Amino acid sequence: MNNKNTIIGLVLIFAIFLVYSYLMSPSQDQMMMQKRTSDSLYLLSQSRRDSTIKAQARSRAIEASLEKQKIIASGKKVDSVTMLRLASKDELGPFANASVGKDTSYTIENDVFRLKIAARGGKIANVILKDYLTWDKRPLVLMDNDSLQFGFSFFSNNRIINTNRLYFQPFWPDAANEGQSLLKVTGMDSVRLGMRLFVAATDSTFDKNKYIEFLYTIRGNEYMLRYQVRFVGMTDVVDPSTKYLVLNWNDNLKRQEKSRNMERMTSTIYYKYAADKVDYLSETKDEEKYLKNEKIKWLSFKQQFFTATIIADNFFSEPRFRTQTLPGGNHYLKTMYAEVGVPFTPKDASAVSMSLYFGPNKYYSLKKYKANLEEQIPLGWGFFLLAWINIYAVIPVFTFFGNLGLNYGIIILILTILLKILLFPIAFKTYKSSAKMRVLKPDIDELTKKFTKKEDALKKQQATMELYKKAGVNPMAGCIPLLLQMPILIAMFRFFPSSIELRQQGFLWATDLSSYDSIWTFPGGFTIPYYGDHVSLFALLMTISSIFYTKLNDQMMGSTQQQMPGMKTMMYLMPVMFLFWFNDYSSGLSYYYLLANLLTFAQIYIIRATIDEKKLHAQIEANKKKTVKKSSFQKRLEDMAKKRGYPVKK
Repeated sequence: MNNKNTIIGLVLIFAIFLVYSYLMSPSQDQMMMQKRTSDSLYLLSQSRRDSTIKAQARSRAIEASLEKQKIIASGKKVDSVTMLRLASKDELGPFANASVGKDTSYTIENDVFRLKIAARGGKIANVILKDYLTWDKRPLVLMDNDSLQFGFSFFSNNRIINTNRLYFQPFWPDAANEGQSLLKVTGMDSVRLGMRLFVAATDSTFDKNKYIEFLYTIRGNEYMLRYQVRFVGMTDVVDPSTKYLVLNWNDNLKRQEKSRNMERMTSTIYYKYAADKVDYLSETKDEEKYLKNEKIKWLSFKQQFFTATIIADNFFSEPRFRTQTLPGGNHYLKTMYAEVGVPFTPKDASAVSMSLYFGPNKYYSLKKYKANLEEQIPLGWGFFLLAWINIYAVIPVFTFFGNLGLNYGIIILILTILLKILLFPIAFKTYKSSAKMRVLKPDIDELTKKFTKKEDALKKQQATMELYKKAGVNPMAGCIPLLLQMPILIAMFRFFPSSIELRQQGFLWATDLSSYDSIWTFPGGFTIPYYGDHVSLFALLMTISSIFYTKLNDQMMGSTQQQMPGMKTMMYLMPVMFLFWFNDYSSGLSYYYLLANLLTFAQIYIIRATIDEKKLHAQIEANKKKTVKKSSFQKRLEDMAKKRGYPVKK
């Protein structure tokens, strides 16, 4: 009976999750309406943008043709650079001279990363994290100029100017670094580099008093850097009605991990509302979102273990986000698109400040910035208990023993033992309850034989509850431990695949506890649907141990095969189903579940040795002879029986 209640409790938990997911999910009509609205807005915006671009292109072509004809008619000889400037003059106006330049770059290296800042766009064009490698042991490039777009758009004399395509010139605020293309900084020191976009003075010269400056300030031991956008002497260049600059940031996320599917499923755009929660786009499907009239504090292009984040000192307004999965290939995962408004007031010296983070998704590293950046790590934030287990138990254990230099396979073993010790009183109570149920099984069988008719079901239930009450047995005792352990199991399921502490940490045959541990890859590209093209040994061992645990639990509770054969089959089938799921999952998680099962076996045998079932039987028999006050539940059953005309025992 205890096993029956345990199974019912498990089924109820899954049912609650399914009902909650169903109720919280939008209907098909709502999803279609949202898609139609999104598509309409996008098409309208795209149509307007295309019309504007085409009109500008026609205008530029006409002007360039007329200018070229004048030059040819005059007989003057000009070089290709001058011709390019002339062609860009109508499109870029005062920034026409900046349309040509050299594709040079300047490198800043600190203790944790190496940045390349490009002359074209004045942007960070390359980020390499020095303490990490990709799954195939190459330098970990978080961002690269081959797919990156990062620039500000604004109006200037009825022209749309975007800094991403214009050439900046370097400026060294620190005189000691003047002219250097490689700047190094370490420890608590800092270094600065400026990139300036000058306004044209003549067809071939710049006005050094009018420019846009991107100022980068990097500390020696930080993944976070300061980024300032300054407008100097630009009051007659930038449209005076400008209230916002438009920041466009697009990038293709590079593959970093062994399991491309897992990395893709954990990569998306995260953002935090200015005065509210952290939210994100779907990880498992492409999504587009426009937050009209909303303000956000930061946005991130987040991958499984690393993130690139831009944080406003003030806020960003009305963001547009979009993710698009890149099909095939081995080098890229998804394309990320972001467009936000940056508050701006045109004046002789205007500045906008923000911060940029390029680094690992490590809980304590992100939490110290006090901007809720750590909520990009899936710790179970939707349910406080899951988050607490990870924050106050799992992460501290990982951090403490990791700092001691222990192998993470050993640390997972220590964590499992600590959790089992913590849950031991519950396990002891569960086993004692199952022992009582075994002792009562002959009495339950007698009641089953006595009440064989369907119309006697209520009488049987009433008699069973009376027996439990007299014997001092709680039939729900088997469900309570399961309910208490479920949050721990789910918390581990959420955290382990995203724990950067496990990344590329080997143990036994597993080379990376954050990814699958393949001991054999099927030849010839053969793949089993829903399983994969390899065999993960930890997942296989976990499945075998789970089947043994199911069998042992069934023996402890007493066979229920005749009463619930379908449910019994399901309990054996579930571990096999999990095998298909966990084969491509974190081997560290499968290893943890394996250890949990093995330690449970040990607990059962230890507890069994300490409980005398004969003495327990004598205690139950003594309890039966005592007069027991009827419970409210039993009274309700009797009232129901009276209403139906059944005789009720006094």
